[in-house]
Amino acid sequence: MTTPVIARRWTNWGGNQQAHATDILTPGTVDEVVSQVKEASDSGRRIKAVGSGHSFTAIAVATDQRLFLHRLAGLVSVDAPLVTVQAGMPLHVLNAVLAEHGLAMPNLGDIDQQTVAGAISTGTHGTGAEHSTLASCVEAVTLVTGTGEVLEVGKDDPIFPAARLGLGALGILVEVTLRCVDAFTLLADERPMALADVLAGLDEWIPANDHVEFYWYPYTDRAQLKINNKVPAHDKPLSRFRGWMDDEFLSNTVFGAVCRLGKAVPGVVPTASAVAARALTARTYTERSDRVFCTPRRVHFTEMEYEIPRAALPEVIGALPRVIESLPFKVQFPVEVRFTGPDDIWLSHGYGRESAYVAVHQFTGVDYEPYFRAVEAVCQPLGGRPHWGKLHYRSAEDLRPVYEKFDDFVAVRDRIDPARVFSNEYLDRVLG
Repeated sequence: MTTPVIARRWTNWGGNQQAHATDILTPGTVDEVVSQVKEASDSGRRIKAVGSGHSFTAIAVATDQRLFLHRLAGLVSVDAPLVTVQAGMPLHVLNAVLAEHGLAMPNLGDIDQQTVAGAISTGTHGTGAEHSTLASCVEAVTLVTGTGEVLEVGKDDPIFPAARLGLGALGILVEVTLRCVDAFTLLADERPMALADVLAGLDEWIPANDHVEFYWYPYTDRAQLKINNKVPAHDKPLSRFRGWMDDEFLSNTVFGAVCRLGKAVPGVVPTASAVAARALTARTYTERSDRVFCTPRRVHFTEMEYEIPRAALPEVIGALPRVIESLPFKVQFPVEVRFTGPDDIWLSHGYGRESAYVAVHQFTGVDYEPYFRAVEAVCQPLGGRPHWGKLHYRSAEDLRPVYEKFDDFVAVRDRIDPARVFSNEYLDRVLG
């Protein structure tokens, strides 16, 4: 497990959020969390729990008291298929623990460095029409409220739809119970294609496969389609050399060098994107599920991701080339597109509808705001919902209409954190 650097000065993984906290809290027990919250509440101070720093928004920015959960990161119990862990456990540790017990998460995103608390609280998701956010796997949570009360919230509790994906606004999560599945193997099928062919095939592929996503390479008409399906046997392993070549050398070492070159000489970016798109080769292999879902990301970036109704995807993809060509700088990263099914979690991006997610990125240190604002301007009128942990420029005023249960969530917040012990500027903006 990675232990955070305990310093008052903090920077997130993407490098775009910084903060200086007055005090650092590192509780090792739930009682210590309770004591620290009560003290903050009594003195009018604020506490912000911080995970691994993988959010690009200011959701984890703490300027008063910053609380780390790395000492609350152990396994509590296994009663298959239910697994209870302390909320500070990183996802990559969770995946290893589950594998030891013959279990797995039914779906994951493509990064496994977030804590369990951070991942479920911001709406982290993977892809798959039968799946939604990781919060949909939550069966119960234990949290410390703004008054220092310890609440055990299960499926029959009226605040359960709020507590599963709470933005860190309702309390400090200390334990999470997840509904897992038997460990399984995925067959990964990755192939380069023309973007037009990918778009034409989605209506067929999405319902026919477990997990479908694609990447579009700006300045080209090329894309990479990725389809993952559960299979009974791990009989097509990727060679160690091919895995290293694709996932470490090309995707991290070479791509990082290309990004640094593009940052220094922006004019080479369109050519580099075209070369990368044409250099893609197909590969098919089997592997343990979490090792297919999650890939190493050593090239740092900033990101915005928008959920839109799935039917609106062609309009958004059609607008992106015009958006990118109009920018005063170049876009170095592919655009990632994923798909999920509906859920009933109040502040889930996928609440009540079939969703497409469009994620746009820029290399750390490169201008991004005009790009992200332009993409937001395309998605917002279509009913788009921004990912809570990815950059966006929305506020409570224009978020309320796209979340049917927005005011219900705020009412829960008013009840269990009336003094706003857990708030910060970001939560003030998006929740009011």
